[in-house]
Amino acid sequence: MYFIGEALVGDGPELAHIDLVIGDKEGPVGMAFANALSELSAGHTPLLAVVRPNLLTKPATLVIPKVTLKKDTQIREMFGPVQAAVAKAVADSVEEGIFSSCDVESLVVLASVYLGPGAADYNRIYRYNYGAMKLALRRAMDGFPDTKTLLFEKDRSTHAVMGFKVQRLWDPPYLQVALDLVDMNRVASVLSELPDNDHLIIEAGTPLIKKFGLDVISEIRKLRPNAFIIADMKILDTGNLEARMAADSSADAVVISGLAPVSTLEKAIAEAKKTGIYSVIDMLNVADPVKVIKSLKVKPDIVELHRAIDAEDTAHAWGDIPALKKAAGGKLLVATAGGIRVDVVKAAVKSGADIIVVGRAITASKDVHTAADLFLEQLNREEIDQFRVMTDF
Repeated sequence: MYFIGEALVGDGPELAHIDLVIGDKEGPVGMAFANALSELSAGHTPLLAVVRPNLLTKPATLVIPKVTLKKDTQIREMFGPVQAAVAKAVADSVEEGIFSSCDVESLVVLASVYLGPGAADYNRIYRYNYGAMKLALRRAMDGFPDTKTLLFEKDRSTHAVMGFKVQRLWDPPYLQVALDLVDMNRVASVLSELPDNDHLIIEAGTPLIKKFGLDVISEIRKLRPNAFIIADMKILDTGNLEARMAADSSADAVVISGLAPVSTLEKAIAEAKKTGIYSVIDMLNVADPVKVIKSLKVKPDIVELHRAIDAEDTAHAWGDIPALKKAAGGKLLVATAGGIRVDVVKAAVKSGADIIVVGRAITASKDVHTAADLFLEQLNREEIDQFRVMTDF
C-alpha cells in the first residue's frame, strides 16, 4: 500500500515543487526509505525531516534533493528552511487529521524536493515548501486527482514551466484561418495581422504545403509560436508515414482525404493518436461522410465538411452533423469549409459546426485583423486562461 502526491507552490527562484510517496515501513516504500538513507551520493544527500534538531516529525519523512547541491548556501537552505518546512507540514497534517485512517508509526514518507540554485529568500523558501508539502500530502491521501478531474483538466491546463502552450480544442466553436497561399511574404503578412485569440487556429493549406513542403509549419510557428496549426496534406496513401511527417514538423493536426482507402484512413488516424496530434478527415467530394465514419475501426478527432472552391455556387455542405457525431461515438469535432462568409457563421454553429474554416474572406482582405475579428465575434466565445496553475480544485 502506498500513496503518491505532487504539488508546486510559489514562483521565482524560491519556487517549490515536491513529489512524494507515502507507504508502510514493511513495504516497498519502507525499503526505498532505508536504501535512500544508507546509500548517499554527492550533492543529493537525503536528510530526515525534523521540526527542530532532536525532534523528528512523524510519519518519519526523508527529504531527497532533486537538484545537486553544489554551494554552501544551497546546503544551508536545504538543512534549514526546506527541512523545517517539510517537517512542520507533516506534523501539522497529522494534527489536522490527514492521516486519521492510518497508524503514523507504521508509515514513512519519501519527499523529493526541488530547490532552485538561485533561491535566496529563507522566508519564501520556507513558506513555499511548507505549502507544497502540505498540499502534496493531502492530495496523496485523497487520491487526487480522480479520473473525472484529470480528464476535465488535461486539455485546459498548460505546464507553467514549459514557456509555451500546446493548444487543444476543448472549447468550440473555433475559427480556422486557411492559408491557401503560395507567397511566403503574404503568409507572413497575414500571420502578423491576425488577432491573438484562443479560438483562432491556423491551417497550412494544401497549396502552401505543395509549394514549400512541411518546413512551412516551422516558419508559421516562428511567427505564431502558440498557435494550433493544421497541416492540410489531404493524405491519400501511406497514411502512417505522412501523419508521422506532419507530427515531426510540429503540426498539431493532419488532414487526410476522405477519398482514401479505409486502411489508409485508419493508419493515419492511429499514427496521429500515437504522436499526440489531431486527425482530420476532409470529406471533399465524399458522397456519404456518415458511411465513411461508420466504416472506421478508429475514429478521427475532426471531420471537415468541405464545399470545393470550384463548386461555391452550390449550397453549403453542412450535412447531417448530428449523425456524423453519433457515428463517431459522440466525441467528434465537425468543421465546415468552402466560401464561408460572416453572415452564415451563426447558421453553421447552430447546425452543430465546431470549427468554421475561412480562407479568402480573411487572407485576401485589405484589413485581415478586422476581417478575422468579425468572424470571431460571431462565435461569441470568451478568451481562455491557458496559463493558470491550479493549486485548488
